[in-house]
Amino acid sequence: MDPESAGPPPHRVSVVVPVYQGRSTLPALVAEIAPLTRVGTTPGGRRFVVEEVVLVDDCGPDGSDVVVRELAAAHDWVRPVWLSRNFGQHAATLAGISASGGEWVVTMDEDGQHDPAHIGVLVDTAMDEQADVVYARPSNEPPHGAARNLASRSAKWLVARLARGARASDFNSYRLVLGEVARSVAAYAGPGIYLDVAISWVARRVATVPLPMRAEGDRPSGYDVHRLVSHFWRLVLSSGTTPLRWVSFTGAASIVLAPLIGVVLVLGKAARWWEAPGWTSTMVLLMAATGAILFALGVIAEYVGMAVNMAMGKPLYLPVRDRRDGPLGRDDA
Repeated sequence: MDPESAGPPPHRVSVVVPVYQGRSTLPALVAEIAPLTRVGTTPGGRRFVVEEVVLVDDCGPDGSDVVVRELAAAHDWVRPVWLSRNFGQHAATLAGISASGGEWVVTMDEDGQHDPAHIGVLVDTAMDEQADVVYARPSNEPPHGAARNLASRSAKWLVARLARGARASDFNSYRLVLGEVARSVAAYAGPGIYLDVAISWVARRVATVPLPMRAEGDRPSGYDVHRLVSHFWRLVLSSGTTPLRWVSFTGAASIVLAPLIGVVLVLGKAARWWEAPGWTSTMVLLMAATGAILFALGVIAEYVGMAVNMAMGKPLYLPVRDRRDGPLGRDDA
């Protein structure tokens, strides 16, 4: 009997990489994955193989599509997915997951900070802990700068308290997900949904494993301040209705406290404890109340906007064929 066919079949892994600015880093990443496309063993002795690498072109500004075509032509296990425009990292990741077919789906960044050699460790952790999802937990400080790392930890701490059942502190873009779970999430996740929150809704067990993160490639980050704030806000809105409950609690507290504050002011004025200028106190209370109302309306409006996008059928992403194969590429031909 062929020793390669002895024992249980290998774990079949699909690797999904959203591509936005990968012109300089993508070839090296694919070269690192290449040895894993032959059946090998994990550190725990389990057989596994990367049967496909799904590169999702998210219409970046640096001509990454050229590199994606070259890699797809050079390797039969590289599968390109073309999006009609830039939809963002999470939407591109979901598009790649939808196009995958492996028993496991590994998602990783294009910039080289995630080492493909650790895929076997992720598989071992999933099997040892019988987990549907395994996140890489950075064992070193992420290479993003002190301010961004602090902001990231603070945002995850807040969302962990907003989203019940979602351990936001574990979220990482280097993750291993059971294939059927990943593709189910990709099928129902709507616009504005944060991928990891959606996964937490259906995953039976989530595990983490400490892994070192490498430095990013020699290119600027695709996340500026505006994108980071938008990323955080989508994470908050995806966490559920807890912010709405906070708004309701704030309103109820105001109703209870307003008469008490009024009584204290009246008694203090009668006892001459202080001379309270009426206009100043009125304006301060008015501004505070107006600010709270406007903030509450803003939160509600965001939820209404998400509902409207879903009702209108706004797509989370739209796969298309390679522009080089369509009318737009006819001059090149």
